[in-house]
Amino acid sequence: MPAPALTLRQQRHPLTPVLRGITPRCCPTRVNLHCHTQCSDGSLTPPQLAQQALAIGLEHLAVTDHHSNAAHAAVAEVFQDAAAAGLAVPQLWRGVEISALLDGCLVHVLALGYGDDHPSLGPYLQGVSQVGEALRAAVVVEQIHEAGGLALLAHPARYRLPYQRLLAAAAAQGFDGAEAWYDYTMAPAWGATPLVCDAIARELDKRGLLQSCGTDTHGHDLCGR
Repeated sequence: MPAPALTLRQQRHPLTPVLRGITPRCCPTRVNLHCHTQCSDGSLTPPQLAQQALAIGLEHLAVTDHHSNAAHAAVAEVFQDAAAAGLAVPQLWRGVEISALLDGCLVHVLALGYGDDHPSLGPYLQGVSQVGEALRAAVVVEQIHEAGGLALLAHPARYRLPYQRLLAAAAAQGFDGAEAWYDYTMAPAWGATPLVCDAIARELDKRGLLQSCGTDTHGHDLCGR
């Protein structure tokens, strides 16, 4: 049975071609769509993270602090200065990591590629998780879509429920995809965890969902966790 086709909204989103080209080798040196700064619980300042992204030669970057996009402007400024000096800079996408309740399980949702300061995401950018109706995954996804972004389930195999069940629930509630390639073992040098990541990628392909990748950096090295 063929996988479901992408929705028209997904087809038109500028980040979709990037996600459709994701492979296990894209992270951490080409694509990083999940990392943190001191604007939430990371160790790097936004300029420090930006400088590391330039040194690595990243092509695509999204800083996804928890319930905050405060790092975006500072990272963008570093990239603008580098570009003015004739350096190659990554494509910077807006991102944020949002807590949500999916199938009764507390999960993290990556909002990627949304519009600048869209009001629908305002309640989720206040540094703390929402409660009540606003915590429901379906509501979170709706608000991400209203802001022009894509909604992806972060690290599907890190929760108390099996990733198969969560991905099924995510697909039913309008998620655009999930983080397929992730370092679940926190290896010294980042690497997508064998077997589990391959299985998640197959499940996403079967459901016609997009695949993402990222280091989920909280430490001082953008190439690691």
